[in-house]
Amino acid sequence: MRVWALVFVLLCAALAPASATAQDAAALRREIEQLQKQLQSVTERLQRLEAQPSAPAQVPPVAAPAPAAPGLSAIDLARPRQPFGLYQQRGAGQLLFDVGIAGDFVANLSQKNVEKAQGGTFPGQENRFFPREVELSLFGQIDPYASAVVRIEAGEEARGADTGVHLAEAYVTLLTLPFGTQARLGQVRNRFGYSNEVHEHDLPWVDRPNVMRNFFGGEGLQEKGIEMTLVPDLPFYIEALAGVFNGDNETAFGRTSLQAPLVTGRLRTFLELGNEHALQLGASVASGQTPARLPSTILGWEGRYKYRPDGWLHPLVTLTTEGLYSWRQFNVDVDADGDGVTDFLDKKQKNRWGWYLGGEIQPWRRWAGGLRFDWSQYPENPGAERSIEPYISFWPSEFLRFRVAYKNTERTHRDGFDLNGGSARNVDEFLFQASFILGAHPAHPF
Repeated sequence: MRVWALVFVLLCAALAPASATAQDAAALRREIEQLQKQLQSVTERLQRLEAQPSAPAQVPPVAAPAPAAPGLSAIDLARPRQPFGLYQQRGAGQLLFDVGIAGDFVANLSQKNVEKAQGGTFPGQENRFFPREVELSLFGQIDPYASAVVRIEAGEEARGADTGVHLAEAYVTLLTLPFGTQARLGQVRNRFGYSNEVHEHDLPWVDRPNVMRNFFGGEGLQEKGIEMTLVPDLPFYIEALAGVFNGDNETAFGRTSLQAPLVTGRLRTFLELGNEHALQLGASVASGQTPARLPSTILGWEGRYKYRPDGWLHPLVTLTTEGLYSWRQFNVDVDADGDGVTDFLDKKQKNRWGWYLGGEIQPWRRWAGGLRFDWSQYPENPGAERSIEPYISFWPSEFLRFRVAYKNTERTHRDGFDLNGGSARNVDEFLFQASFILGAHPAHPF
């Protein structure tokens, strides 16, 4: 037994290393199989990742550029708007100024003898329909310190003549001068009184008042020069204006030289009487020389009142008045010996004056009716005239207006109104006016 036991012990000792080796090999094989499985799993994952589209590289966010301002169409340019409306929308391709067109057409019906004498409201245009004023306006801000206006007008200036085109206004306004002053330089409608600076299509009536036409001519007081404006810092509003001009107005002055310039001045104030009433008052002066180097001075006063009930968008009642007083020297022929031959020229001063008063009632937004009374002497010729003019206005929209009026004029003398065998001492006229605004248009004065 001992022998067999010894043999068993020897066999176990001999087989033990082989068994351990076999166990180690099996464990190693299992580890290799696990590594192969893990490697295969990693390979499959890499293949799946490579098969997916690559994501864009992440870059820091950059602010998107502002969208370019859209270009202006013809409709944008034609749409009515307030002054400098386009200037406020500055951008690439934008205009730096506003464009507007105003058209004013007038028809006149009167007696045949008035047509012969050319003594109607529009001399030489009696019994005609004609374009009185078609105006192209360009205006805008030059920079923070100045603005500019250019107006070109076309109209029928003589009976049956071709439509003439001329420069009506062209001026620059310096806005930020010292001591709160401003300056207007160029060709302007002088701010003499209320109605002179208002263009025909903006007038409250079909025609300019008789006194303004008699003293300043049919075109009014238009001059080339400079106007300075001052609004002092006071507890109440007052505007002071002074100007120096060539004196080109043929009716009132006509010297046309800065060696003897036309000098103008104006004081104007504005009063708010509660929330419903407003009043503007002013006084003006213009002094220069005639072509004969004789003095000519015109004084003017103005008043304008508006009553607008609370909650209304337009005035219910408007009253307007102006007056002019002229003193002017003329050369007068003197026949000393009575032989009908002028022996010498003498200087004679003639003092003349005139005024008008107009009232308008607008009970509805699109309808208004009014009446204007005129009385005026003639600056040089003897005599005077008075007229009365009732009218009705209708606005289909804010930018289109029609007006009809009847005007009766009586003159004390036929002198100057009796051409071609006609007579215009007593005149009856029916007037029709059609006005439109296309594009931008500046705000009207008070």
